[in-house]
Amino acid sequence: MPSSYQQDYFTWTQEQAAYLRQGRLELLDLEHLAEEVADMGKSEQRELAHRLAILIGHLLKLEVQLDRTRTNEKIWRNTAKTQRDQLSKLLRQNPGLKNPAYLADTLDTGWQDGRDLAIRETGLDPEASPSYLYFKQRLKQWLRRDNEQAQGIVVLGK
Repeated sequence: MPSSYQQDYFTWTQEQAAYLRQGRLELLDLEHLAEEVADMGKSEQRELAHRLAILIGHLLKLEVQLDRTRTNEKIWRNTAKTQRDQLSKLLRQNPGLKNPAYLADTLDTGWQDGRDLAIRETGLDPEASPSYLYFKQRLKQWLRRDNEQAQGIVVLGK
């Protein structure tokens, strides 16, 4: 007897995978399967926004935090590089995320979350933080200057 989606998600996933492999399409839980496939794509978009937020937050800290130690600066630069590398990898593996409709929304979310991160961690006055338009220009410069492999991300400002 097939397992219920709501009662035992793990077993349900294994059964659905087995039915697909066996070609037993009549046993598939199509409604929940479609929902899960759509959520997988949303998960990639959330990862993109999350990585952008961390990158933006650290780049903003480097831009606005004048009172910083060498250690802080090194950590922020290393974190920014790691996020750029991971963003490049994510975009190579999921080129559909470069779709301007998805990208614009994701960049908006990443900007807001990254700005909030920088404000929380630096005590920056929100009124004194860089504007979104200024940020988009600076992001392209940072990405070009700091990481040649970020070519897939440079499309963010287009």
